[in-house]
Amino acid sequence: MDLPTAPAVVEAIKRRAEGDLGYPTWLDDSGCGALAEAFAERMAHRYSWSPDPGHVRTFSDINQALQVILHLATRPGDGVALHTPAYHPFLGTLEVMGRPLRPIRLVPDDGDSWRYELPDLSGCRVLLLVNPQNPTGRVFTRQELEELAEHAERHDLLVISDEIHADLAYAPNQHIPFATILPERTVTLTSATKAFNLGGIRCSVAHVGSPAVRAALAAEPPFVYGSAHVFGVEATIAAWRDGDAWLEETLALLDRNRKTIAARLPEGVAYRVPQATYLAWLDYGRPGMAEVLEREARVLLNDGAAFGPGGENHVRLNFATTEPVLGEILDRLRQAR
Repeated sequence: MDLPTAPAVVEAIKRRAEGDLGYPTWLDDSGCGALAEAFAERMAHRYSWSPDPGHVRTFSDINQALQVILHLATRPGDGVALHTPAYHPFLGTLEVMGRPLRPIRLVPDDGDSWRYELPDLSGCRVLLLVNPQNPTGRVFTRQELEELAEHAERHDLLVISDEIHADLAYAPNQHIPFATILPERTVTLTSATKAFNLGGIRCSVAHVGSPAVRAALAAEPPFVYGSAHVFGVEATIAAWRDGDAWLEETLALLDRNRKTIAARLPEGVAYRVPQATYLAWLDYGRPGMAEVLEREARVLLNDGAAFGPGGENHVRLNFATTEPVLGEILDRLRQAR
């Protein structure tokens, strides 16, 4: 985000920096004690889910967590089902790790959102669910999640559910943790880094509902994947426990911004207002537009081709900025068009 950090987070980091920077008391606790408790409290308060803090493990970020879980729970050649277009680092992870992608194609529906049809998931080992979805901003409904759960049971799939954008859903859309539907098959990945603009903090959590994955993690050397650090833990706890006033103000700004884009895009550019996230998925109808817009409009966007099947004609715009800056972006896009 191109926005200031939540005051509660800044104060928490200052207090820690001015205090004890020695070994933390939770060094031998893979769930980092208070962080696991803060996660469980937030899930109960916001999503009516009461996860067991004892099943929480910490990682530097979501990408590391995904790679560790895939490393321990799958083998090269095991298929991974994933809605596409998809968050591009996940596609890179699957390619490098030799886990073939089974795309679940998201396509525009007859209204203002996205639909999909499930392919045959035979041969898959994992359903990698990104909900809310990146880059489309789709928030999956309970009916859709229950359908996915039915297929996960039928095909004996581990579900890795990336829910990092959950706090960025716009009313009336409601995020539903997948673990509330299929708890013992689900590893839930999340972090405060998206909703609270803390990407450099490098702190995320995994709630490991699968007993087999918990056992596999417990069998690993305690520090082989690193451990969370004091600033990351302090910042995340402060965000989750004391940052909601800042988050509500930020969501109000983002809500205005997502609607402003719809009103001011160049003619002929297709855009479905996202139900969550601060990302606009723009269909220019032809590939290579990110390069064109960077050159002609001096606006840097993500090239949709990097997001896999279905992304070729798109660009992704981050609208987590002030209204004047967004206005300048949209003016430049219109001039380039």
